[in-house]
Amino acid sequence: MTATQERPTAEIGKDRRRKEDQRLITGRTRWTDNLTLPGMLHLAMVRSPFAHAEITSIDVSAAKDAPNVVDVLTGADFGEELGVCINAWPITPDQVTPVHSPMPADRVAFAGEIVAVVIARSQAEARDAAELVDVEYDELPAALDLRAAVEDGAPLAHPDLGTNKSALWVFDSKEAGTGGDVEEAIAKARTDGVVIEREFRQQRLIPAFMEPRSVVVDPTGEQLTMWSATQIPHILRFALAATTGVPESKIRVIAPDVGGGFGGKLQAAPEEWITWAVGRRLGKPVKYTETRSESLMSAHHGRDQWQKLTLSADKDGTVTGFKVDLLADLGAYVAIVGGGVPVLGAFMFNAIYKFPTYRFSCQTVLTNKTWTDAYRGAGRPEATFAIERMMDELAAELGRDPLEVREQNWIKHEEFPFTTVAGLEYDSGNYEAATAKAREMFGYDELRAEQKRRRESGDRVQLGIGVSTFTEMCGLAPSRVLGSLDYGAGGWEHASVRMLATGKVEVITGASAHGQGHETAFSQIVADRLGVAFEDVEVLHGDTQVAAKGLDTYGSRSLVVGGEALVRAADKVVEKAKPVAAHMLEASVDDIEFSSGRFSVRGTDQGVAIGEIATAVFTAHDLPDGMEPSLDSDATYDPVNFNYPHGTHLCAMEVDTETGGVKMRKYACVDDIGTVINPLIVSGQVHGGLVQGIAQALWEEAVYDDSGTLVSGSFVDYLLPTAADTISFDVDHTSTPATTNSLGTKGVGEAGTIASTPAVVNAVVDAVRHLGVADVQMPCTPERVWKAINGAAGAGAAPTEGAAMPHFDDGVPNQAPGATGEGDTL
Repeated sequence: MTATQERPTAEIGKDRRRKEDQRLITGRTRWTDNLTLPGMLHLAMVRSPFAHAEITSIDVSAAKDAPNVVDVLTGADFGEELGVCINAWPITPDQVTPVHSPMPADRVAFAGEIVAVVIARSQAEARDAAELVDVEYDELPAALDLRAAVEDGAPLAHPDLGTNKSALWVFDSKEAGTGGDVEEAIAKARTDGVVIEREFRQQRLIPAFMEPRSVVVDPTGEQLTMWSATQIPHILRFALAATTGVPESKIRVIAPDVGGGFGGKLQAAPEEWITWAVGRRLGKPVKYTETRSESLMSAHHGRDQWQKLTLSADKDGTVTGFKVDLLADLGAYVAIVGGGVPVLGAFMFNAIYKFPTYRFSCQTVLTNKTWTDAYRGAGRPEATFAIERMMDELAAELGRDPLEVREQNWIKHEEFPFTTVAGLEYDSGNYEAATAKAREMFGYDELRAEQKRRRESGDRVQLGIGVSTFTEMCGLAPSRVLGSLDYGAGGWEHASVRMLATGKVEVITGASAHGQGHETAFSQIVADRLGVAFEDVEVLHGDTQVAAKGLDTYGSRSLVVGGEALVRAADKVVEKAKPVAAHMLEASVDDIEFSSGRFSVRGTDQGVAIGEIATAVFTAHDLPDGMEPSLDSDATYDPVNFNYPHGTHLCAMEVDTETGGVKMRKYACVDDIGTVINPLIVSGQVHGGLVQGIAQALWEEAVYDDSGTLVSGSFVDYLLPTAADTISFDVDHTSTPATTNSLGTKGVGEAGTIASTPAVVNAVVDAVRHLGVADVQMPCTPERVWKAINGAAGAGAAPTEGAAMPHFDDGVPNQAPGATGEGDTL
């Protein structure tokens, strides 16, 4: 028998346009809010306007009398029926964790907390009636300032707990046996070397995904079904079963097409619990979709740290120690992995460098603000910002080029695998190659020369060059490692490959997409592994009844963990097919070879295509004795290590020294993510990540007033950039394959966000450092840049000629994203 199937060309490494985009872009898809079920009711949430208050009474009578209102329920009406929102990562045994009811009956702990739910026959009627619910509050003192909250006598976010301090987590290289004593290194450097001490602020950010959160619950079937715009359908299913008493087998969670997440939908949220409880109580389908203002106010926030950093070095620039003290704002509650986000960063403050001593200490703090949790990068952007700012500060102190100082301290490519001072083993990397390529793309030497000319001429618009050389730990993660850190789940991923009778392939993955391009990339992997056409692979995901096992999508794990599970499942299909091929070809199994979708007899031209074998197995007319008629295979992969992509990002910023306006001149980056499956998807991931990281540096900040009200609760005040506010980026990559998975892949989803923020801020500071500026707090608005320049001048640095305060309305600069002209923001 001779195969007639045309062999497809290799898919891995090919620029494939995403197959899912056709339905997503044209709207021929199903978002959660598109769902309409027979007899469905709609919910609206009543939220507290106070950051901290006792609920003294709730009058729902007027709301109940409103047109088409079915019921109005409060926390007291539900009691324990609601369950509790879970914290899956208690980072210390003595962590102080407030009970988090989805709808408290007695006290609210942040502005936006839900106190009642209105159920009506339409969304508009539910929202109108919600305005009629009369809630009386007795306002309480609120803990709002992160640093003040840990002081004695500060208002308590939860008075019953007696403290705002949640957990203290410490890593010390001396105690861990991974390095020396950091205090000794710092003490020695104070007399014989250099010590850099800085405090940096990681401002609070809002994920601001494209699709607001939405949830639909249908309790009318044998199973209770929840559709949710979530990143974690499997974890959500487990959480519902664990906290509401419903058997897991009776729960089906579906994440249909989801419009972005960035960590913001990595949550078992109060709105999901409430919708679930209302549906069960009424026995009818119910839907809740948040407004954009609700999303910005009460969907969890990210970042929010104060970083106190001490770096010691010899006089020649060799770093001898790094000490990190953090305060991390958890908000009002400890979110599902919120307490653990700084712990992820703990292993990355040493970054790509060979530091001999290191100590990390993090105090997590409860405040009366929206709770915080993972946001794109989750702890690693904060760590990268800290060390890359400090490396620039060291270079400035020594009067050295910042790239030169970094190279002096980084791990050389011939030193891999390398065990870091934080105890992680980096398997592969080549920082020299990525930096050399980025430097050439950027025109580093030419821009430095231009910078020198501008400074010498006293140009009003100065040029700054920012550097960020980074690595990250992703592909979360080996289950044993997560267990050692007291995380409540594993790090494995599951996949299935089904060979259909017609030779087509169905792939089932536990990794649930929300914009990453899984269907395309996974199709390419399986097409290559099985030798079938890309178009013949269908990827199914996001439904716990279809993909019964999985741990979902976050932490750049989909490809390096979920993709490896797919590889192993596909390889099992091939092994199952070999005996059938041998039987069809009348040959020994030991003589069967497989390549490009074709099984052949070694040394002959006899062969059979995998699609023909699939048909033969389906008919089962003539199979080897004792063989079951199925090629379908499953695999569960638990990674053996984290995954360590890296890269070098270079940014040129122009700063108008008279107005403080900043303008991006050029951005070039080279990322090493190992084997690239689809370069087009990689570029998209990097571009999106860059914009989010740049936005933290220049625009985005969640701002609260003195009473705990979010004053940046709309896109009028929360400055989210558009494509028109950015420039074209020069993006490329080098490839040092990972050694911990068969494809050699590394994560990419968070890389741009992690690397870009310090590159931009370093560039802004570099532009005005000669004027005495050592830091500009993010976001680097024209107002803050102007104040930094003129504050330095007032402290004795060279003044800026003709400096005049630019016009501000209510503290907001008149140069917002989208402005044009020399010195304006992007």
